[in-house]
Formats: sequence, C-alpha cells, structure tokens
Amino acid sequence: MDAVIAEVVPLALGIALSPVPVVPAIFLLFTPRPRAAAGMFLAGWVAGILAVASALAALAVYIEAHEETPTWASWTKTGLGTVLLLVAVRQWRSGPAKGTPGWMTTLTDATPAKALRLGALLSGVNPKVVLLSAGAGLTIGAAELGAVRTVAAVAVFTAVSAATVALPLLLHLVAGERVLTPLGRARRWLELHNSAVTAVVLAVIGVLLVLDGTSGL
Repeated sequence: MDAVIAEVVPLALGIALSPVPVVPAIFLLFTPRPRAAAGMFLAGWVAGILAVASALAALAVYIEAHEETPTWASWTKTGLGTVLLLVAVRQWRSGPAKGTPGWMTTLTDATPAKALRLGALLSGVNPKVVLLSAGAGLTIGAAELGAVRTVAAVAVFTAVSAATVALPLLLHLVAGERVLTPLGRARRWLELHNSAVTAVVLAVIGVLLVLDGTSGL
C-alpha cells in the first residue's frame, strides 16, 4: 500500500497546489457567514474528488478482475500524462489573469448552500481535477489492494488533495479575523499567477505520469 500512496500523493499535490479552489476558499472567508460558507465549500470539494477517485478505483478493480492484458493501466497513465502536458502548455500560453474572475465576485454574499454547490462543481467537473482524480483512482484500483486498503488509499488521496482548501478555514478557526489580511494578499497573488502556477504543477505531474506509464510497457 505504501508504494501506491507514493504514486498517488504527487497527483493529490497537483490538485492541492492549484490556485483554482484555494482562491474561492479564501474569498468565502470574507462573506457574512465565513466559517459556514468555507466549511460547506470544503465539503463539496471533498465530495467531488472522492466521487471521481472512488468511481475510477472501482472501475479499475473491475477491469483487473476481467482483463487478461496487464498493460492497460500503464497505457492509461501515459495517456493521462500526455493530456496533462497539453493542458499545461495551453494554461501557460493563456497568460496572467486580468483581475478577479466575474463569477467569483458573486461570492461576496454566498450562502453555505451555494458554497457547497460551488465546491462540488469545481472538483467534480473541472477537467484538470477530474484527470488527476481519475489517474489516482485507476492507480489505486489497479494495485489490487483489497477493499479496506483501497478505501484507505482513496481517503489519503482525497485528504491531501483538499489540504490547501481546508487550510484557510483552519487558520480562521484558530486566529479569527486576524488572518484575513494575509489571506487577502495570498488570494491576490494566486489570482495574478494562477496560469503560471497551474501550468508548472500540471507539467510536473504530466511528466511523472508519462514516465510511470511508459516504464510499465
């Protein structure tokens, strides 16, 4: 199981280090009900990642039980890595963001229910997050760990993926409104460098997936 965790943690970091969920997680702390909204956003974010990773892990378990060719997982990793590299190039070429996205400004009065929906949408529909979650799920399922260890591996992947979304909320719970000023500066930096940070992270993860996949062919 340790070897599988070592394989999926880089994929989880690829999700965790993306500015896409961190910026709204911080933004929600400036709403009228900051802790409730940020907590529900975290719940939605976790639910989306967990759903995709679990579904693909179950699919991989099924394929392993019925597929005689053992190289399918390696080909899948190679394909996912290639797609991530292409996405990274596109992200890099898109250039820096020009101010706060319009949809994010609608979060100023977001309710917990709206934050929950947003978290689930960003993690369950965002192509980059789905690709990384799918890669982790396939890796875990193909390892034939057994039910308990498979669930544990998916849980570890999900926890690492959600760590940076949980961090602003935890800081607010501990330090209260004192953290809003530094978090506001962090949010503006992430908004400005969103494309570059995302491109670098996706490129690194893509290379790792391609190398891992081709080594098994």
